[in-house]
Amino acid sequence: MVVEINNVIRRADLRVGKIVAIDKPEGWTSFDVVNKLRGLTKVKKVGHAGTLDPFATGVLLICFAGATKQVNKLMELEKEYQGTFELGVETASHDVTGKVIAQYPVPNLSRDQIEQAAKHYAGDIMQTPPMFSALKREGRRLYELARKGEQIDLAPRPVKIYAFDIIEVKLPEIRFAVTCSRGTYIRALARDLGKDLGCGAFLKSLRRTRVGDYTAGSALSMQQFAERLAD
Repeated sequence: MVVEINNVIRRADLRVGKIVAIDKPEGWTSFDVVNKLRGLTKVKKVGHAGTLDPFATGVLLICFAGATKQVNKLMELEKEYQGTFELGVETASHDVTGKVIAQYPVPNLSRDQIEQAAKHYAGDIMQTPPMFSALKREGRRLYELARKGEQIDLAPRPVKIYAFDIIEVKLPEIRFAVTCSRGTYIRALARDLGKDLGCGAFLKSLRRTRVGDYTAGSALSMQQFAERLAD
């Protein structure tokens, strides 16, 4: 059940169980959103379906009360992203928040060369997760190990890329759109595409534009949610 933008959001309904698509703001963690909405609604049981990194924006599905039982099902939904890769730089986390670990000259790549490289990642692929991720190894989050400088050989995992489109090329930046399965790391796509192009790359910006049938156009900002909240 989607709460539409123009509808009143009643606390009584949330206490029974609702799914709300929130447009996560930049700089917030997914847990920041959950905690803020828990405080606003006074609903104790609140969860999210699919973490977005703090620098990313876009669709974050928030489940209230009984709807938290649907989290695993919602996480299986197809996801769509748009964002920007920057060539010529590698960072420890493969995104804009990480420490720069290498820099390379950016060749005069044509759009066709970049699109041909992107085609290698369409369909069913094996992707190695980044160390800076919430995956666990022996009960510890990988990002905790990465922050201590520890490196672990991670096995590639199967993911599916339904579409990987290059929207615009203005070197050193590439604007892209990706439609993918659960478990796909867009930061890892930046890392791998940069290697294929011979100059490294990192994920500079990211927006999740869709999760299943939930779109950014129908998602509520945090302010809109607060304004529509009623008893």
